[in-house]
Amino acid sequence: MAVPQVQLWIGLLLAEAAVLPGGGQARFTPDWDSLDARPLPAWYDESKFGIFVHWGVFAVPGFGSEWFWWHWQGTHDRDYVDFMKRNYPPNFSYSHFAPQFRAQFFDPEQWADVFQASGAKYVVLTSKHHEGFTNWGSAQSWNWNSVDTGPHRDLVGDLGAALSKRSLHYGLYHSLYEWFHPLYLADKKAGFKTQEFVSRKTLPELYDLVSRYKPDLIWSDGDWEAPDSYWNSTQFLAWLYNDSPVKDSVVTNDRWGAGCSCKHGGYYNCEDKYTPGQLPKHKWEKCTSVDQLSWGNRKNMRLDQLLDLPTIIKDLMWTVSLGGNYLLNVGPTADGTLPVAFEERLRGVGDWLRVNGEAVYGSQPWRVQIENATLTICYSAKGSQVFAVFFQWPSDFTLRLTVPKTSPSTNVTLLGYPKPLKWTPLHQTGLSVLLPSLPPPAPSAWTLKLQGVQ
Repeated sequence: MAVPQVQLWIGLLLAEAAVLPGGGQARFTPDWDSLDARPLPAWYDESKFGIFVHWGVFAVPGFGSEWFWWHWQGTHDRDYVDFMKRNYPPNFSYSHFAPQFRAQFFDPEQWADVFQASGAKYVVLTSKHHEGFTNWGSAQSWNWNSVDTGPHRDLVGDLGAALSKRSLHYGLYHSLYEWFHPLYLADKKAGFKTQEFVSRKTLPELYDLVSRYKPDLIWSDGDWEAPDSYWNSTQFLAWLYNDSPVKDSVVTNDRWGAGCSCKHGGYYNCEDKYTPGQLPKHKWEKCTSVDQLSWGNRKNMRLDQLLDLPTIIKDLMWTVSLGGNYLLNVGPTADGTLPVAFEERLRGVGDWLRVNGEAVYGSQPWRVQIENATLTICYSAKGSQVFAVFFQWPSDFTLRLTVPKTSPSTNVTLLGYPKPLKWTPLHQTGLSVLLPSLPPPAPSAWTLKLQGVQ
């Protein structure tokens, strides 16, 4: 049965949902039909590109992935067990890592400078991963948070303040569940018929995060073991959309209970590194990581295990062409630094966006999203303008586009190049564009801007 505190919240929210403010719009009720009908705040779709930051105690061992604790003491994976035997004494517990999560070199201003230089318009920081350690001083996580131990500072607040100075939108990742929390394990053993963990841990922390930091985005995770009714997700979202301090601007994803992904919520993640085969009917986001093997920091990370810059740019543009947002993850070290290889990738994306961002920010999918007739070409549109992004410079300096319909007023330019380009029609559709004979810049991607095409 639900605990009294949860019943109280539900009752208050239901009562509030029945009231219409004088002259205001109808309020959202705690059910998916109502919540799913909420329009997505425009800033999110216009942004297109964001940075994901996975940071927590898991950065201290820096081995395997951010799921270190689970692989070590949940599944007893041999690689993790052997790692601990080789490097730590027999009585060492996961909690002993926390004082070593010092973040002594964490400079939120420097991080924010890098994120701004990347061209990202929003940043999503891990407020709490499945290990339960909170990167702010949560009253529900006594001595297992970044203020009571480790850094002894409010990491969530410090980064948020730096991002705000640069007008970057701030999102917070939050895991609904925790692998080894006794209250969660008790609820799980009871078949999720009890909600002690939700009422005493999950919901108070979510309300605290929203009220204290006023994030523009809540990136929910850790939902898959229990239904949304256990998490009281619809009640929380009704409050978030109706009465929270960010009710008009906040964006949410789709991880609010088993079966919700790709079905309910704000925009859809569907699954990690999701890439649809065709244009989805609902706004979506691809989250992926520079380190292909982990979201959190790995001390034994190798260069050949990272996405290179051309791959990131192609992935970004492919996502944008299909109407998605691209959320690129980096994993800082336990001492609070961004690995140089990550910074190099982020600044490289920013350099590209400074020239080609017109094809990205505020764009919409075109009638054809991707063509592979001769070379792979990703399309986007903005008003009457069409952008064609290509990823290989033709050896004969001639690029053939098969799907645009030209007209006598068609004009073709290359973003970053000062003069219009010569072109000739192909057949009923398509055109052949003569590119500049100058040596192209370092291989990544180039953008044609087409005006006067249908």
